[in-house]
Amino acid sequence: MEINFSNPQHIYFIGIGGISMSGLADLLLSEGFRVSGSDAKESSLTKDLAAKGATIYYGQEVSHITDDVDLVVYTAAIREDNAEFICMKEKNIPSVTRAEFLGLVMKNYKTPIAVSGTHGKTTTTSMISEIMLAADTDPTLNIGGVLQSIGSNTRNGSDDFFVFEACEYTNSFLSFFPKISVILNVEEDHLDFFKDIDDIRNSFNRFAKLLPEDGFLVVNGEIEALEKVIDDIACPYVTYGPDDRFDYYPSDISFDAFGCPSYTCHFKNKGITHKFKLGVTGMHNVYNSLAAVAVADYLGLDMDTVEKALLNCSGSKRRFEKKGSFNGVTVVDDYAHHPTEIEATLKTAKNVEYNTLWCVFQPHTYTRTKAFLQDFAKALSIADRVVLAEVYPAREKDIYGCNSQNLYEELISLGAKCDYLHSFEDIKVFLHKNCINGDLLITMGAGDIVKIADELVSE
Repeated sequence: MEINFSNPQHIYFIGIGGISMSGLADLLLSEGFRVSGSDAKESSLTKDLAAKGATIYYGQEVSHITDDVDLVVYTAAIREDNAEFICMKEKNIPSVTRAEFLGLVMKNYKTPIAVSGTHGKTTTTSMISEIMLAADTDPTLNIGGVLQSIGSNTRNGSDDFFVFEACEYTNSFLSFFPKISVILNVEEDHLDFFKDIDDIRNSFNRFAKLLPEDGFLVVNGEIEALEKVIDDIACPYVTYGPDDRFDYYPSDISFDAFGCPSYTCHFKNKGITHKFKLGVTGMHNVYNSLAAVAVADYLGLDMDTVEKALLNCSGSKRRFEKKGSFNGVTVVDDYAHHPTEIEATLKTAKNVEYNTLWCVFQPHTYTRTKAFLQDFAKALSIADRVVLAEVYPAREKDIYGCNSQNLYEELISLGAKCDYLHSFEDIKVFLHKNCINGDLLITMGAGDIVKIADELVSE
């Protein structure tokens, strides 16, 4: 099966409102494809697609799968008892998963650039995207979050460069055909799918092996058991890390009042340096930017252009995003939902001026909460005050014997100041009563906790 931009077809998306699915649908519309699809409810993404000519259905019914559909694309969340999925099978309409479809799409581009890793994919993809835009390479973009500078998660450019996120969950990234890849980190996550860390390392190794001999890999040199990740790859690679053991490393790191770092980057193989200042916050983003710089260096891009792009890159929505304030309290929202991400975000906040650091955290899935219960508590205890919301279940049910109550008890056992409230409305009332002028409040999690931030700053 192939997707040929010179031969537009009718593509139907089951779950078209997702951030990645909507981006792919948008891309097809720009290439003259007929696009239709369904989702549970209307959103800004589905409304935008409808305005561009897509046919959008709300709810999923057999009648939506018409006989003129050439291919159906579905998300991993779609079950085999889904009415549209059953109808598609009965009509023998070809179908692929979202990841498989993304792999088919990228074959239309000369240089697909894949950004992978347990954490930091969206931010690093955003950095590379901003660099490619500033260098006038006219890239096509598919990002896992809305890039602030273009107000979208996608951009439809030429057929030269395609920059995209490569997610490891359910081995999605093994369906891709990259020419340049980035591996930011390899840690335990998605343990509802992977057996253990060795299973995860094996998947990242298989991903790295997708690169052709004339491809290129940028990899975090501090990844534990790195040799297992890059074993037997066909192409050259470079590393980045904290010191001169690595091909790209930083020195003279400092932070401004909002936690945005400046540093000197050392290009070890060339014996040169260049100074960068970032438009995003935190020490972890120094390393994310090193990966982006390494990609730009490989492509021969001008470092003055890269410098300006990284300064102007404010990242994507929900990555230490300043939402506003209420009663003199600064409100920030962040997507962090893994202990490593939480620790990085809260340590970033420590570089900001405030009286009390509040973290309103919504755990994401019961399996992740159970797998990392103690690590979650340790990371969250960096904040001065923690407020817990109910678990955002996503695809799961509360059958694993671990929820927000267990996380609350773990935090209390560490001596953390923690409150556990059962509704967003109760949390808002509590924050109004207890937060004071000069405090910093972070809403955090991969679910819908951002609603609290939005409502607090709009009141």
